[in-house]
Amino acid sequence: MPNTTTGDYDAVRKDIKAIIKKPGYDDGSIGPVLVRLAWHASGTYDHKTRTGGSDGATMRFNMEAKDPANMGLEHARDFLLEVKAKHPWITHADLWTLAGVVAVEEMGGPKVPWQPGRLDKNDETACPPNGRLPDASQGKRHIRDIFGRMGFNDAEIVSLIGAHTIGRCHTDRSGYDGPWTHTPTRFSNQFFKLLLNEEWQERKWEGPKQYDDKSKELMMLPTDMALLDDPEFKKLVELYAKDKDAFFRDFSSAFAKLLNLGVGRRSAKA
Repeated sequence: MPNTTTGDYDAVRKDIKAIIKKPGYDDGSIGPVLVRLAWHASGTYDHKTRTGGSDGATMRFNMEAKDPANMGLEHARDFLLEVKAKHPWITHADLWTLAGVVAVEEMGGPKVPWQPGRLDKNDETACPPNGRLPDASQGKRHIRDIFGRMGFNDAEIVSLIGAHTIGRCHTDRSGYDGPWTHTPTRFSNQFFKLLLNEEWQERKWEGPKQYDDKSKELMMLPTDMALLDDPEFKKLVELYAKDKDAFFRDFSSAFAKLLNLGVGRRSAKA
């Protein structure tokens, strides 16, 4: 039965929680792909032109949905359709971002402040240009350019990349293969510990450049390894590897900021 009680965000949260465990999908959870959807729906923001961002839910349209960086996110959008059907009053833009917040918390991560008020745009003329999302094949300069365009500082950049503590890559989506950590459905600081302490070697294969640990069970992307090439980034990697609370605090703040990029109107805090 649809819930027509406009503004009942607690009911939406409850229904998102109910669908996160998904036997047969990846590692038994859709939590990581929900976080990725919220991230990618928001990470197109340009603070100079004030275009892109989470307002609009423009990934519903073909132009943005077909951006190579968004491959596989149709699964996350489809998973949330049953929640949208139960709560037809909530916008897709609010639902996608709220789902990311709920997923982080359900996987053991920090509570992330979230506010409603995002609107859905009507057609793909509102889509930002493709190519604004991070390119995993690039290095530290690219990271600073991409995140700088959104208005993030170093701590925000490194903590947001720390979302790689969950999930895995798929060859039929990004071209990369494998999980970053041993617990891809648990939000922790394990990503930073492994990045620092494992011996990473370039994988010998026909796919894009990535790095494997000695067991060949885990992987890192070039952008992950780039965090060790920049002295300021590396200091933060070291901090987050030894201090989970610091990582959780900075991630919560940075993720909340990311999800609010481009939002021109919000109602009272949910």
